[in-house]
Amino acid sequence: MRRARDVLLLTALLLGPVGCHARHRGEALPLEDADITLQIINHHWLDVTVYVIHDGERTRVGLVTASSTQSFALSPRLLGQSHELSLLGAAVGSRATARTEVLIVRPGQRIEWTLETDLRRSSVGVY
Repeated sequence: MRRARDVLLLTALLLGPVGCHARHRGEALPLEDADITLQIINHHWLDVTVYVIHDGERTRVGLVTASSTQSFALSPRLLGQSHELSLLGAAVGSRATARTEVLIVRPGQRIEWTLETDLRRSSVGVY
């Protein structure tokens, strides 16, 4: 009786990890490789150039035209080890800018940044 239990326990220990590790083609990317979606809602009357500030660098993301909404896919490489970034928006043809506080973002999350007509009143959320 004890021998049968020992054999059963040994079999479960050996085969358990094999069954849990199966990977098939067509599976979704691991979460750490998923893009971050950046959605900009621009209520400003000027076009705004958007940058991501990460690891002491400024990377241009794109341009959001006046009174429109635009989405961008950010590479998880922009996060670095700390998973921190800031957003900077510069109105084209003006000195007006908006900058977010430092955001902690994980791959696969979505950032929604609403730029107001007075860029200082803009708001951001991470979902």
